[in-house]
Formats: sequence, structure tokens, C-alpha cells
Amino acid sequence: MNPSFLGLPFEWWYPVVWGIPYPIWTVTWTILGLIVGSFLNVVIHRMPRDESVVTPPSHCPHCNERIPLRYNLPVISWIWLRGRCRSCSAPISPRYLGVEILTGGIFLLTWLVFGAQQPEVALALSLLFAGFIAATFIDLEHLIIPDEITLGGVVVGFLLSALAPGLHGAETAAQGLKASGLGIAVGGGVVYAVLRGGKLLFGRQRVGLEGTQRVVFHESGLILPSGEIPYWELFYRPSDTVRCHGKRIELSDRCFRDQTIEVRLAATPAELRIGNETLAAEGEPYLAVETDRIDLPREAMGLGDVKFMAAIGAFLGWQATVFSLFASAVLGTAIALILIALGRQQWSGRLGYGPYIAAAAMIWVFGGRHWWMEWFSWPLS
Repeated sequence: MNPSFLGLPFEWWYPVVWGIPYPIWTVTWTILGLIVGSFLNVVIHRMPRDESVVTPPSHCPHCNERIPLRYNLPVISWIWLRGRCRSCSAPISPRYLGVEILTGGIFLLTWLVFGAQQPEVALALSLLFAGFIAATFIDLEHLIIPDEITLGGVVVGFLLSALAPGLHGAETAAQGLKASGLGIAVGGGVVYAVLRGGKLLFGRQRVGLEGTQRVVFHESGLILPSGEIPYWELFYRPSDTVRCHGKRIELSDRCFRDQTIEVRLAATPAELRIGNETLAAEGEPYLAVETDRIDLPREAMGLGDVKFMAAIGAFLGWQATVFSLFASAVLGTAIALILIALGRQQWSGRLGYGPYIAAAAMIWVFGGRHWWMEWFSWPLS
């Protein structure tokens, strides 16, 4: 008698991966992706708010009612509840459903491409793509990529390169670690060079305001009519300067009229210049300016993008970072042109660069590696 499993010839279930038939792994991997997607929704909501992703348990952000397990099932619960909280009927963003489906689909695709021959690579790439999804949605909403994702990705990618050297087309742990280390150095270094070069060429951004508006230098950030910009996004070089012409400038103990103001907080000591008078910025607890425009330091890319590219290099090697840098520029330009054609060019300024980098790195994984070999005839490791 020929051996069978669930009534099917055993050969139908080949290949066997880690002792389990491949189709069972395929279903399991997809379900795992849906579960991970549910967790990523927690990460996307809490991490940029500096909240724990572990405690408290899942709860409605509107009424704080704890969500029981039966109403916290990926995809099914959102559809069953029709996108509303069972307790207070507040709407649940469709993003939650989209992230779960997207993560499940990417996990499935990764397993179908790599699972049969390189299951350890499929596992490592699934983890990388989960980071991409979290980084993308956080960057879209908050224009930041948390260090927990970027720097954490550098460490995890380096360690996994020893366990899954096939990430880099390598055969041994030592080769994998070497390729990962080089990827970290090139990924972070190249993007940092672009950042510095962009600073020299396009170092300032003039923000026009609707009429005369009040701008406040708060203790943690610059408060514009459109929202607050943290100081760490504006100042990290001594030369970084916020400049504007103030029709009225208010300090805690005096006022100025019709003077140019310059603020350098990364300088040592931090400097506040009003007209020809230079003050110690640390000694001024309050500063507000009425102006119709303000010049801000501008980066071609942010430091978060530098760390993000280093993480990609840790997982995929230096070639992937070079490819991703150029491919992300092409993607960004294409999206900008589409938005201009649709009359939505103002949206392009609200998009971080992280999503383009993530998309470019995924293109590398699912085809870019082979294009690299065909175009340049350069080895992958």
C-alpha cells in the first residue's frame, strides 16, 4: 500500500520543510502573518506615542474597554463588528484591517518564493517585512521611524545573517556576518553622505504662513499653525538655524518689533539672535514670534532614514542598499509626478521617505537581485 496523508498520496505533500508538509506550512505561515499584522497595529498606534506595546492589553482607545480575545481575531473580528467597537460603537480605522491583510499576504508571498528551499531565509525576510510595514505606517502618519525599528533591525539583521547566511547569498555564518557588517556600513554611510550633501545644496525650507501668524518656541519643539516640529528634527548641527522676520517678538520680560530673529539650538552655547543683539537661548523661558514666513533647516533625508538603510543593509547586504537608494528616488519621483498630475502636489510634502525605501528593498528581494547581476555582472557576496 502506498503511504498517504489525509487520503492524498504522500508525494503530493512534498517538499517536507522542518518535518512538516509544505502546504501545511503555507497555511500556517499565512495565519502567522495575520497574527503578526494584528500586533503591528498595536506597534503602529503605540510606539510613536512612547507607549508600551505589551501593556496594557488590547483596548479601545475611545472608551478604554479591554478587547476580549473573541473580538480580537485578525480580519474576522473587524468584519464581524463592522468596523466598530462593540462597547462604545466608535469606528475602528480600516487601517487595522488593511495592515492585517497586507501582512498576511506578504508573509504568504515570502513563503511561496523562499519557503521550500530556504525556510530560514523566509523566516528572516518575514521579520524584515513586518518591520517595513510598521515603519511605513508610522512614517506616513508621524514622519518618523522609531529607533526600536531601525536600530533594532540593525542588531537583529546582523544576528540572523549568521543563522540564515542565504540572506546574502552566502553559505557560512562567517560569510553572512561579513556581508551584513558591510551592508550596515555602506547602507548607513551612503545615505548619510546623501543627507549631508542635500543639506549643503538644499539646506533651507521657507514655510509661508497665511497672513501674520504666531509661532512659539516651546520647550520641546517649534509650534507652527500646522502643528509642532520637535527640535531634534530641526537642530543637530551647530549651523542649523531657524530664521524669520518678526513683526512682534515676545520674550518673558520684553518685546521687540520688526526685527530679524535667528535661533541655533545645536550650537555651543545655544544662541538666540534678535537684530544685532545676541542672547543665551537657555536663559529665555519663553519666545513667541508673529511672522508671515519662517525659514527652517531642511534635510534631503532624515537620520531615521540613515538608520533604516543600515538595517536594510544588515539583512540584505550592501548591494541592496545601493539599489534601494536609487530605486526609492525613482519611486518618489514617480509618486510626486502622479500627485502633481492629480493636482495633489501638496500631499508629497506630507510623505516621509521611509515608505519608498521599504518598497525599493522589497523590489530588491523579489527581483532586484537578479537585475543587479544582469545589469552590472557584479557578485552578490
